[in-house]
Amino acid sequence: MAQCVQSVQEFIQDSFVPMVAVLCSDDAERVTRKNSLSFPELLRPFCRLTSDGHLRDPNNQVVVVKGLRISVTGINTQPPQSPELHRLLSQTVSVCQPPEGSPANVITAGDYDLNISATTPWFETYRENFLQSMPASEHEFLSHYLACMLVVSSHEAMPTEQFLKLSQEQHRIQHSGEYTHPKWFIPNTLKYYVLLHDISEGDEQRADSVYEDMKQRYGTQGCYLLKINSRSGSTVADEQMPDPWSQYLHKTSIHNPELYEESAVSNADENNIGAEEDGLDPSIRDGVSETHPLQLDHPTDAVYPGNDASQSVNNVDETRPQKQASGTSHTSPTPRGTCLTLNDHDHIRQFIQEFTFRGLLPHIEKNIRQLNDQLVSRKGLSRSLFSATKKLFGGGKVPEKSIAELKNTAGLLYPSEAPELQIRKMADLCFLIQHYELAYNCYHTAKKDFLSDQAMLYAAGALEMAAVAAFLQSGAPRPYPAHYMDTAIQTYREVCKNMLLAERCCLLSAEILKSQAKYSDAATLLIKMTSEDSDLRSALLLEQAAHCFINMRSPMVRKFAFHMILAGHRFSKAGQKRHALRCYCQALQVYKGKSWTLAEDHINFTIGRQSFTLRQPENAVAAFRHILINDSKQSAVQQAAFLREYLYVYKSMSKLTGDGSLPQLPLPCLHSSQTRVFFGHERRLAEGEKQAATHVSLEQEFDRDLSQMWRELEERVVSLTNRGTVPITFQPSQSCLNSQTDNLRHPLAVVEEPIIVEVVFRNPLKVPLALSALSLLWKFTLKDFSGPQDSTAGETISNEKETTALNDIIDTQVIAEFTISPEETKVARLKLLPHKTGELHVLGVVYNLGTGEAGDSEGSVAGDLMCVRGQQILEIQGHRLSITKEEKTSVRYGPDHRLDPIITPPMPLLEVFFINFPTGLLCGEIRKAWVEFVNVSAVPLTGLRVASTHPEFFTFGSATSDLTPVTPTTAEHCSAYKTVAMPPSVATVSLVSPAVFGVTSSDQPVVAEIPLSRGVLGPGEALQIPLWLRGPDQEGVHEINFLFYYESTEKTAKLSHRVLRHTAFICASRSLNVRAMASRSNTLHGRERDTEEQKESEEKDASMLVFVDVENINTCEAGVREFHIVQVSSSSRQWRLLKCINPVGDKDSKLASRERGKLCFKATRCRTEEAEKYTFADLNLGNEQIVSSTTPCADFFFRRGLHSEARRGGVSAGGASQMQRKSLTPQSGTDDGGTSIVKKCSEVELDIIVLWKAYVVEDNKQLILEGQLHVALQTIGKESCSLSQKEETQEMVLLKFKPDVPPPVSKPSLEQLSHLIKTCLHYPESYDHPFPQKSLCMVPVTLTLSNCSLAQVDVIVDLRHKSTSPQSLEVHGSFSWLGQTQYKLQLQAQEVYRLFLKACFFHAGVYNLGTPRVFAKLAQTSTMCETSQQSAMPALIIVNSI
Repeated sequence: MAQCVQSVQEFIQDSFVPMVAVLCSDDAERVTRKNSLSFPELLRPFCRLTSDGHLRDPNNQVVVVKGLRISVTGINTQPPQSPELHRLLSQTVSVCQPPEGSPANVITAGDYDLNISATTPWFETYRENFLQSMPASEHEFLSHYLACMLVVSSHEAMPTEQFLKLSQEQHRIQHSGEYTHPKWFIPNTLKYYVLLHDISEGDEQRADSVYEDMKQRYGTQGCYLLKINSRSGSTVADEQMPDPWSQYLHKTSIHNPELYEESAVSNADENNIGAEEDGLDPSIRDGVSETHPLQLDHPTDAVYPGNDASQSVNNVDETRPQKQASGTSHTSPTPRGTCLTLNDHDHIRQFIQEFTFRGLLPHIEKNIRQLNDQLVSRKGLSRSLFSATKKLFGGGKVPEKSIAELKNTAGLLYPSEAPELQIRKMADLCFLIQHYELAYNCYHTAKKDFLSDQAMLYAAGALEMAAVAAFLQSGAPRPYPAHYMDTAIQTYREVCKNMLLAERCCLLSAEILKSQAKYSDAATLLIKMTSEDSDLRSALLLEQAAHCFINMRSPMVRKFAFHMILAGHRFSKAGQKRHALRCYCQALQVYKGKSWTLAEDHINFTIGRQSFTLRQPENAVAAFRHILINDSKQSAVQQAAFLREYLYVYKSMSKLTGDGSLPQLPLPCLHSSQTRVFFGHERRLAEGEKQAATHVSLEQEFDRDLSQMWRELEERVVSLTNRGTVPITFQPSQSCLNSQTDNLRHPLAVVEEPIIVEVVFRNPLKVPLALSALSLLWKFTLKDFSGPQDSTAGETISNEKETTALNDIIDTQVIAEFTISPEETKVARLKLLPHKTGELHVLGVVYNLGTGEAGDSEGSVAGDLMCVRGQQILEIQGHRLSITKEEKTSVRYGPDHRLDPIITPPMPLLEVFFINFPTGLLCGEIRKAWVEFVNVSAVPLTGLRVASTHPEFFTFGSATSDLTPVTPTTAEHCSAYKTVAMPPSVATVSLVSPAVFGVTSSDQPVVAEIPLSRGVLGPGEALQIPLWLRGPDQEGVHEINFLFYYESTEKTAKLSHRVLRHTAFICASRSLNVRAMASRSNTLHGRERDTEEQKESEEKDASMLVFVDVENINTCEAGVREFHIVQVSSSSRQWRLLKCINPVGDKDSKLASRERGKLCFKATRCRTEEAEKYTFADLNLGNEQIVSSTTPCADFFFRRGLHSEARRGGVSAGGASQMQRKSLTPQSGTDDGGTSIVKKCSEVELDIIVLWKAYVVEDNKQLILEGQLHVALQTIGKESCSLSQKEETQEMVLLKFKPDVPPPVSKPSLEQLSHLIKTCLHYPESYDHPFPQKSLCMVPVTLTLSNCSLAQVDVIVDLRHKSTSPQSLEVHGSFSWLGQTQYKLQLQAQEVYRLFLKACFFHAGVYNLGTPRVFAKLAQTSTMCETSQQSAMPALIIVNSI
């Protein structure tokens, strides 16, 4: 149960107090009415004694009475009416609501943090009034009057006679038998005579004399002079006195029923508010019926035996003034006690104390002794004999029913002098004076007697009070007998059929169990007492049971919530709407957010209904909102009912508020974070051969990597435009904004260009939703950006109330009908067209919400009624900030300005179309297309540039390109190359500077300028220019991205440029694979009959052989029949192709599928003075020469990508007479200078361009395709390939926790050292010698040494045979060198030295002369680092014997 203000002992003691009646004369009533109070009301705040009372029990033991309270009430001879009592009880509960602003009581139980009311004052008020309103019963005497105060005013002419009249009136009411009410405890009722003196009016001496007479007549302990009204009414306003009566007077409502009549009527009106006005479904309306649900049946005769025994007579003269005064005090705020001073308060307090200590307590003590003496005198008789005598002679008992029914009914009455009742009287008196031990013994004795007589009503009463007395005994000599209470309750309910007594018993027992922390037992007891006969009682008890569950040691949260729901339901049936709403709200805390969706829906629905009934439309709307926005598991029919109810409540609320602002609608769900914003016109589609640029559209998915790539491209163009730097104010162009884009800055939109906002709606219900008049809600601030400092007009307008009148500023699109199917997520695209510059803020969406169900014949009318207009705000949270340390340690979010664009002045708008743009190409294929630029705006554009991720894929040609033919139709069957008719011959040479083709450094030309006539493309103008394309070298699908950049002729501060994106996909098919390798020519010209000078010059020319291997790797998928190698060209600053060595007719130039052809060329060094220019050499294999130094061949050569280190192959091969070098392990490294010298020995910078034609059959037509492949030769002896080799998978790198050892000094590799010296042996292939005549044969051999480096080289030639193995002897044969066995030489840079040797043979045979070992090192190295060189192929000589 909830916490109470009183302890359980105080509660029980205040529930059973001595009852004192009051009879006042009219004059005395008039004196008290000066204070707007009756005499009992005047005494009410002072009825609790502040000091202890003492009396002696029958054993002469002193009993201390602490904190005794007496009840003083006026005599009312009318028996209480049950319906009236229930009405007043209901009213007391209704007016007692939880105080606003009271401190919240938060209970934490597991995962729950519950905010519940710690106290339930409405329950305590109900309980107190219920116990006070209990009608006096015959079977107990606790509520019977013990004494009667007779009050007479001192202003009376004959006070003594008035006292006599009042005494006779009291005697007549008690003993005449005319009145069944009120009940009196004992026949000899204590009469206490009170003389009331009005100090402000009366004669004090006369009052004192009358009082002296009273003391002589009634004794000093039986009378009292009470002096009040020390102040006159004229001094009321001078001083404000305390009012102790305000907190007590509401409790007199049971005894003065008219107090609450007015408030009862108003409360009934409130509770019945839904009868005509709520408009809810009549089948589930919670209206209050005409017969109040709290109304009980009339008590049975067994409980109220006097109901029909006598006629009830109202003491009209006595009660009417009280009622009239009470009604007046209630309706008017007249202050009470205005004529009383603090001394008067003390007089009243002293009067009560004197009455209790000198009158009431001695009277009770005397009666206890008398009753005890009677009982003791009877104990001598045999109990069985006494019982038999009673049964034989009837014992004065009057059984109202047959003997057979005694055990099942309570229809047994004892006469007032019955010994069992005397025991009960004595027990009640002891209980009232807090002598609980004696009271328990008496109750226990009476209980046995009643049970033996089957007097079940009396027995239940004795059991009840015995249990309470046992609990209240000090020191707890015995445990609380809860089973007594259970038996009493069961008897009251089932045998006696008296729910009032059962309820009282339950309230007492539950409070006792709660004090002992037996919350489970208390809850069980409270729940058992719920029934259908009283909704109010059931609701209050269920609520207290719920509090028991939550206050247990392990709180039972779900049981608390469940019983709160039951209590709320019963409160609702009882007409207590506010209490019902409170119970449901407290239970919702448990069910909310725990996936108990059906229970949560029921609670919210009930809260919505109750709130609407109580005229709380905001709370009602909030409750219905929760039903609709959550993922409900209700059926479609139920959800449709919820929606209709919600729409009706919403419409009613809008009528009540009427402030003009649009309400927030909960349906459909609006996914604000998924909102996308698109700036710009929808692009035109392709027309015929024209293919429009893809740009950006709402259909495209966002890709973060692609977005970053576009940003980098744009930065490159902007950097190039601004002389290599990106401005600080640079803002990348974003045409489509979403949750993944950078929205920290305000986006820039252009006036007269539409803004499309894509909003995502989701219908969580199983019923369709119909939205109408859907449009964007915006706020706009006019600004003029043409001025130097952005002057602001300052006028801010919104379309919340006006729509059509603002179309000249911003044209707002309205979607007439927008239906969302059940559980569907649907996208709405809403358009705005700004006509003025300024700052725009898109706030949300505005629409009419209605049910999407098909209506009947009156559907249009119903649709109007069930349709509300409202809005939803787009609230977008930005990305979380994590840059600074403070942002990383806290949760902060940046702004998101995607819905806050700045409308800038007019800007040009470019559209790009591609003509004859292919979708598939062969690798290396050259194709000519056209591109058209159209300015569709009213502003001229300039500075047109294009950037791409694949600049090697396309070219617009060089500035000197021949642009004929000038239209796509005339260029349909023309070659993409510039050709010249020329038969095969020596290579044609031309010099070209890379700057002509836009290449100024070794980097790729990422950005290209597009020439415009006069540098400007005017409004509506179009420009067509050719575009050459080259198929990628790798097969597969390639994504090619173009970024077109352009500016306005008028520079604006807000928007400096605009871009247009295009993405093309090219499918590349296999064509040819070209492998090339460069080799030094080892064949010296000693055999030719030339002079030494010619030989030396040719040697210094350092000619070279280039082997080109071409393979057709096409798989015929594209219909290619054969390839023709039409020309091989070279481009380099140092080398050029001289001639073709093996042209054999036309056979090598044709390659069918999977065929391979080999070509060999002789290359020589270029003789040019301009080192920056490239030398192009063309060797055509047919009768037509392609000028490779012009567009497009040279363009694609210079755009060929990175240098070919990544592409070249690693296969090494040697020529027929070239020696393969094997290196000794060097002892130490050389410096960087030596390394570079050694590297240059083997470096070759020569690019081979293979131009080909392919014959393709397509649609029974033969087409000729043409293309070019590039091979970059870098190193002598290493094969390079046109196709890049697949990179090997990188091995896992282990983590290193120690710093690496510093790298050693770089030194030339063994392979590089092997290229320092080129060696060649010159000798006759066969030699004839007459061995019989001459045993020794001497053959001259010339060893030519050529220094390939640009530095001095020290050479050692060793002629000694080192190998001694049998295999080597077989190879070498038995011959020897004559003369020196070792030579030390020094060769200058690029020097050629001939060493003349003689070989001596002893007999004929085949001999290998390749035995000389050559060691070489750079002259400037400090440490010897030599290379052993040995011929790769044997130098065989045949020696014949003749």
